[in-house]
Amino acid sequence: MNLLVLPILLPLVTAALTLLCWRSVPAQRWISSLGATALLAAAILLFIEVRQNGVIATQLGNWPAPFGITLVADLFSAVMVVMAGLIGWVAAIYSLGSVDRQREETGYYPFVHFLLMGVCGVFLTGDLFNLYVWFEVMLMASFVLMALGGDRFQMEGAFKYVVLNLISSVFFLAGIGIIYGLTGTLNLADLAQQLPLLENSALVTTLAMLFITTFGIKAGIFPLFFWLPASYHTPPVAVTALFAGLLTKVGVYALIRVFTLLFVGDLGYTHTILLVLGGLTMVTGVLGAVAQEEVRRLLSFHIISQIGYMVMGLGLYSHLALAGAIFFLVHNILVKTSLFLVSGIARYYGGSYRLDQLGGLYRWAPFLSLLFLLAALSLAGIPPLSGFWGKLMLIRAGLEQQAWLPVATALGVGLLTLFSMTKIWMRAFWPARAIIHPPLQPIDCAELRWPLYAPLVLLVSLSLVMGLLPQAALEVAFTAAAQLMDPAEYIRVVSGEGP
Repeated sequence: MNLLVLPILLPLVTAALTLLCWRSVPAQRWISSLGATALLAAAILLFIEVRQNGVIATQLGNWPAPFGITLVADLFSAVMVVMAGLIGWVAAIYSLGSVDRQREETGYYPFVHFLLMGVCGVFLTGDLFNLYVWFEVMLMASFVLMALGGDRFQMEGAFKYVVLNLISSVFFLAGIGIIYGLTGTLNLADLAQQLPLLENSALVTTLAMLFITTFGIKAGIFPLFFWLPASYHTPPVAVTALFAGLLTKVGVYALIRVFTLLFVGDLGYTHTILLVLGGLTMVTGVLGAVAQEEVRRLLSFHIISQIGYMVMGLGLYSHLALAGAIFFLVHNILVKTSLFLVSGIARYYGGSYRLDQLGGLYRWAPFLSLLFLLAALSLAGIPPLSGFWGKLMLIRAGLEQQAWLPVATALGVGLLTLFSMTKIWMRAFWPARAIIHPPLQPIDCAELRWPLYAPLVLLVSLSLVMGLLPQAALEVAFTAAAQLMDPAEYIRVVSGEGP
């Protein structure tokens, strides 16, 4: 029980303590860093427990399932909690050297940890209503972080972000009401047993479409993604990196969870739609990225494109495809967060995020250039980096099912991804140009340099390990996929029958 509660409780306590230290920014920084470290440690302990002993669950208040509040972790959940802890730690440390004093004094650190609490709650909840609650916690915290600072462009981006996500919440609440009216339960394990017994299978399929819309908005899939590139480039880089690493991935997690546990009665229809949407998401995202001149907007469109690969794995719905989607999901969290962190450091050297105002970063910051190159090539899927293995698994799964068009789409999008990453390299890093530092030159201060580089080095190193020594990550991905394909253990543990 402690291992399941701690990833939710620790961010809550950290947020509360930083609120109590509202007038002392140094105290908030220390508490935030220690709280993020504690969350990461708790997440790793949870992963070890689930890896060794299988699915674990607890019923809060000792109310038996399906009546009480269930917290449950299978291997997929545990992996995602670890990634939430890791990206939370990265954002907390990077913020020390990048977030301005005004934001620190107006609630930045408390809302970062409220956001992490919501994310971990999504990964660990065992019922649909609490999934909705945690999504709303996450939405409120992310809206404040996006709007904090009051810049006009930030407010415009935050408005678009919150309106579309509130529409998603309305769809979600409607779906919850319908599904409760049909089954009398919202517990995920109980629903997995009740939904196949319903006589009106067409209504269940209609519900599945409603949930595709709900979680599709949150994941940023085609054609519901336009809020993302309009908003993700507006807040500080530490916030953008946190959003890029976690928020859309929470939507993907929810899609994978409900379409492997609940809506599996009409695979030929629901998952074919997911496969088509995955392909369209890949194409529109990468074409949007190719057309951009601002680094953060370019990377934001790539978030959309890469989501398409994960949805492709869910649409193919085989053991290999789901394992590929999980591996690719973890890889993308590491690499995409790294690239946003690079963009923040590059701005300190070049004074801008625009490609036409950058140049010569290779001469001024060779180590940063190396880190960017490794992350960019991994995003493009160049062997033997981590992106290659994820794409290889998805393409092999597509070939096994003779899904020729999705496979061709994935390969073509990979080439365009390489082109857009090369575009950044050739215009921001390679050409010679005398770079003028911004007035404060924070990158030249040794005290601030390590919070910017340490998280970036960690993420790129983990991505390299996944690529060069992929066996351990592949084993975890295949085990997690096997649990998703056969949820009997999940259902049995939640219902209280033991492992």
